[in-house]
Amino acid sequence: MPERTFMPSTETVFEKKGENTLVLNMGPQHPSTHGVLRVVLELEGETIVDLDCQIGYLHTGMEKEGEYQQYSKCVTMTDRMDYLSTNGNNLAYTLAVEKLLDIEIPPRCDALRVMLTELSRITSHCVWLGTHALDLGAMTPFFWIFREREKILDMFEMFTGVRMMCSWIVPGGLRGDMPDGFEAKLRKFLKEFPDALHEIEILLVKNPIWIERTRHVGVISAEDALALGCGGPIARASGVEWDLRKTNPYSGYEKYDFLIPVGKHGDVYDRFLVRIAEMKESCKILEQVIDGLPEGAWTSTDRKVVPPPREELDSSMESLIHHFKLWTEGYHPPVGEAYACIEGPKGELGFYLVSDGSNMPYRFHERPSSFMNLQALRQMCIGRLIADVVAVIGSIDIVLGEIDR
Repeated sequence: MPERTFMPSTETVFEKKGENTLVLNMGPQHPSTHGVLRVVLELEGETIVDLDCQIGYLHTGMEKEGEYQQYSKCVTMTDRMDYLSTNGNNLAYTLAVEKLLDIEIPPRCDALRVMLTELSRITSHCVWLGTHALDLGAMTPFFWIFREREKILDMFEMFTGVRMMCSWIVPGGLRGDMPDGFEAKLRKFLKEFPDALHEIEILLVKNPIWIERTRHVGVISAEDALALGCGGPIARASGVEWDLRKTNPYSGYEKYDFLIPVGKHGDVYDRFLVRIAEMKESCKILEQVIDGLPEGAWTSTDRKVVPPPREELDSSMESLIHHFKLWTEGYHPPVGEAYACIEGPKGELGFYLVSDGSNMPYRFHERPSSFMNLQALRQMCIGRLIADVVAVIGSIDIVLGEIDR
């Protein structure tokens, strides 16, 4: 048996700043870190003097894989990036494809897309709130908020047949219309959820232990947040009033009345308050959607992209051939490039696509909000205690599936 040769490590060598400091690995298996993230800390006593994030432990090559799949089949991969906001990922990718194809979407479809993505925003924030509280020793909010999240997942299952990886928003529209009974279930949730959220606020907002662990911790200024490319609750908690639903509206968001929650101090506590307020604003948007839901089609009339109605397949050979061609060969967008972005739960989420005229993207790239926000971790933690690292990571609300892709 040939002798095994060990190759030297190619990882970045962490250079110590001082002789009396300790280099410590937090992760990737550390139970308090979010996902498979490795954080290399340099400590002087318990104070952090430097920090380096090592990513790539969850790399799946989804962007390269997207270049070998038909446009319609790439939708399911976007679910697996930020798996806590699957409908948002589907929407951002779908908007980019529709921009390439230059097709229009009917008003009812836009409204239903807003409904699904705002529900996804709430579920994402629910996971953040429950796990963030658990990281800091508060167990009760975890159970209470996950109870509410289960109600939304039940609604997703009712709407799409799937609880998490929905893939229901597709180029050209949706896979199906809103089912009977869904409106009543959504209205019941919108009536109950604000009270459930208020109960958690009572537990945490004025809790002296929570305040001690979060206020003036992980501070980042508005200027630094923008310089590092941060967005979403990270930037807004630092005072940056920027939300793509307002500044660059898509899917009809200009029709809805809602506020942009903004903080002042840019610390962990303000990021907590901003996300709580965002969930309340999402409820306001959902109420407006369901009250003003338009009638009509839920898919585009562009038959180059949208399959024919199911009832036509039994009686029309042309429809059967069209259906077969769409699901075997796909469609061919014209040569060009497109970028589309949405305001995801974690900030700007965008997809950049390049078409060479074939049925597969020549370039398939995501602009991931978690990846951009993670860059701020070093600046937020230097000078703080090691006990603050988990609080800061939780406040950034990262998903490693989106960072590594």
